[in-house]
Amino acid sequence: MDEEKRITLRLPADLHEWLAAQARSARRSLNSEIVYRLEVERDAAVADAESF
Repeated sequence: MDEEKRITLRLPADLHEWLAAQARSARRSLNSEIVYRLEVERDAAVADAESF
């Protein structure tokens, strides 16, 4: 990541709790967990687009 942008994100409480639990089990911060999951989804979307 060359440049970082700061955002404010509003999540439903249950989604926040689930993400926080996932982050703890993966030994990541909540921010790192969100970035990780977004990158995985982005990579999958790019791979799908390239397969057409």
